[in-house]
Parts: sequence; C-alpha cells; structure tokens
Amino acid sequence: MNKSRTLLLNHHQIAQRIDRIAWQIYEDNSEETEIFILGIWNNGYLLAQKIQKAVQNICDLKVHLFELHIDKQQQENHEVTISGSREAMVGKSIILVDDVLNSGKTLIYSMKAILSTDTRKIRTVLLVDRDHRRYPILTDFVGMTLSTTFQEHVTVEFGTEDVVYLS
Repeated sequence: MNKSRTLLLNHHQIAQRIDRIAWQIYEDNSEETEIFILGIWNNGYLLAQKIQKAVQNICDLKVHLFELHIDKQQQENHEVTISGSREAMVGKSIILVDDVLNSGKTLIYSMKAILSTDTRKIRTVLLVDRDHRRYPILTDFVGMTLSTTFQEHVTVEFGTEDVVYLS
C-alpha cells in the first residue's frame, strides 16, 4: 500500500524556524558566556548542528555541541551516553534538541542523564511537537506544533533539501 505524504515544512521554512529558535536561545542566554547544545542522535543531533551554526551567526556565545545517544526503542534498559564531558556542563546552560516530540519518552530519559549534572538550567528544542505527550515534559522552543492522529507519522529528512513530511 502506497502511503501519501504531505509536505509540512520545506527547506526555507525549516531554516526560518531554526533562525527563530536561535534568537530565542540567545535571548534566554544573553547573560551567559557559553552554552551546551546536546543533540539526540541522529536527527536531533543534525538539527542541533544547524542551531549551533545559527546561534554563532547572531552572537558571540561560545556554543559546545555534544551528541546524546539513547536507544529510542528501549530507553529504560540502556544507558544514555553523552559525547562530551559532563563535568564541563556543571553550572552551565544546557539545550536539549530533538527533531520530533511524540510521547515525550525520549526527552524524559535523555533528561535523566543530564540531571545527574548540576547544571544552571535546561531548555528543550524541537522542530515538531506532535502534542501527544504521555510524559510530563515541557518544550521550550518549538519550530511547529501540530495535532496529529496516533496513526499519522511525522518524518524529518535532513540533506541537501531539509523537509518535514506527514504520512
């Protein structure tokens, strides 16, 4: 069966949302000298790279980029790993980035790894929030909020032309 796909965001629209998110991050951290962006592997990290670049284009904040690895299928049975030093994040502002929020489970388990570090503050960034939370997680900066059915799927594709589809 061939599923139809509806384009939700094109390359230009994604770039606009990333720029807006970068400004929000800067406004929220204007008194900081450095921030840490943790991108949830794989698409969350790709989005985090784009956000890092956008933040660096608008201000002189030092932006550290780390990968956060989590088994999205069995979060509770696997350790969350962070590519950089957790000690470096002590007392700092942390930005946790993922592409799509479905239930909130991945963000909750990712947050667990960050909470073991005494950070200054933690903010979350999502490109698409599907508004289907089962877990009490707050999204601070969002590119698009979308109410979908449980049968629908949001796909983010990063490449030469970044796009978001609903299928």
